[in-house]
This record gives sequence, structure tokens and C-alpha cells, in this order.
Amino acid sequence: MQFDDDANLDTSEVQDVRGSRIPGGRATIGGGIGGLIALLLALFLGVGPDQLGLSSGGDQAAPQPSSLGQVQESCRTGKDANTRTDCRMVAVVNSVQDYWSQEFRSQGRTYTPAPTVLFTGQIRTACGAATSAVGPFYCPGDRKVYLDLGFFDELRTKFGASGGPFAQAYVVAHEYGHHVQDLEGTLGRTQDGMTGENSNSVRTELQADCYAGVWAHHATTTPDPATGRPLITSLTPADIKDGLDAAAAVGDDRIQQEFQGRVTPETWTHGSSLQRQQWFDQGYRTGDPARCDTFG
Repeated sequence: MQFDDDANLDTSEVQDVRGSRIPGGRATIGGGIGGLIALLLALFLGVGPDQLGLSSGGDQAAPQPSSLGQVQESCRTGKDANTRTDCRMVAVVNSVQDYWSQEFRSQGRTYTPAPTVLFTGQIRTACGAATSAVGPFYCPGDRKVYLDLGFFDELRTKFGASGGPFAQAYVVAHEYGHHVQDLEGTLGRTQDGMTGENSNSVRTELQADCYAGVWAHHATTTPDPATGRPLITSLTPADIKDGLDAAAAVGDDRIQQEFQGRVTPETWTHGSSLQRQQWFDQGYRTGDPARCDTFG
């Protein structure tokens, strides 16, 4: 995946609070074997910690910006995105939101942008407190995506994914798929508490995978509003393979087999490896959000 070296990045879409101290005490993520299994099942590409049962009570104070301001200082152009992971996240967020803004506009609707918050260790959100162990998540309470960049190392070391820049982009695009669901009013379907391969929770996650694929289909053709040129200039078959590999690595069946030694479809919350790959591919092949109706 290659970005236009001369493109200007919009850092206002990413809030960098890495290294900040969080007021109000420590976050909790549940305990015991049951909590561990729930965490493993929801570790990747989920929604807010309140929906995972991983939030702590207490003051939900907003995170305080890091004095370093790494993203704002260092991530200026596409060239920076081609060399730094945090700058790459800025570029991907820009590209994903450019696409959805234009897609909503084509339907006569208005897309409301959502910032991504980069943090380290733990964070307090409108959905509760969370640690890095929760993995990337979208919080509908404040309409923000939360991401600790250290997760990408775990994606390779703990889950065996090949990694790569596009695998990282897929993570971000999936979370913005949840934001689109939130704007469409479908995200609330996950709050029925049901699990299983045909549950609304699984259907919601698979639709977000499909939406990530839709963005990938348009990534090299959606023009940057500032330049009129696409921010992403190259997306290769190897990049797409990395995305599919990441989707497979975090399928419920693979995670269950790895961490509990057996597969129990009745407890699935995200879908199988094959399902996740299939729905990402559906979005990528068609480029049509209407073909992502996992509830139909």
C-alpha cells in the first residue's frame, strides 16, 4: 500500500494522547477464565468496552492530550505515512472518511466524521474505561475509534497474522464500518446480548468487515478533496491478501481453538475465519455497501 508522497494529511481527524496519564484510577477488564475467554473472543475489531463487559465505573473524564503531539508535529504528508505507522493511521483515517463522506453525499445524506484516538496502556471513554488488551474498538457513546498501535505487534505475534500496512488499514476501516452502522442506526442490534454464529453480534461484525472491503475497493480512486487525487496510489493483490489473512487470524473459531482447545459456535461474537474473509471479499469485489446486508 502506497500513499501519494505529496498529499497533505489532515491530522485533525486523529487525536494523539499517547503517554497521557488518565485521571480517576485504573481501568479494569474483568477477571477469571470466563473474563479471559470473553476478552479473547472480543479482542479484535469490536465495539466499545461497555458492550464487551470490560468497562469500569467511576469518572469518565476525557483523555488529556499528550504534550508531545507526535502526530500533529510529524505527520504532514503522504511521505510521512509511507514511513511511520502513526502517520499511516492518519492517512488511512483520512482515506476511509473521504470515501464514506462521498458515499453518503451520493445518497443525499450527511456523513458525520469520527476521530481516531491513539493511546497507550489505558483510556477512559464515553463507553467506560478500557486497557490496550481490549484491542481496537469503536465507542458509540462519543463516536470515536480507539487504538493502541501496539496491537499490531500482537496481531502478528499472538494471532499469527502476516501483518503489513494493509492489515493495519483493514483494522481501522473495520472500526469505521461500526461508525457507519452507528450513523445508519444498525449498531444497536448488537445490544440484545445474544451470541452464536447467526446472532446479531456476528452479523454486525461481518457487515463491518464488508464495509472495510468496500472502502478498499475505492481506496485508489476516491479523490482527496484538497488535491483531487487519491491519497492511496497503490493497493496490490499482496496487500489484499494481508487483509484477508488478518481477518482469518481473528475468526472466532481460530481463536477458540487456539486458546480453549475446542470450537463452540454458540458463543461466537465475531464470526468464523471463513465468514470474515468472505464478507471482506464481498465488499472488495463489489465496492457496493448495499451488498453488505448481513442481516438480510
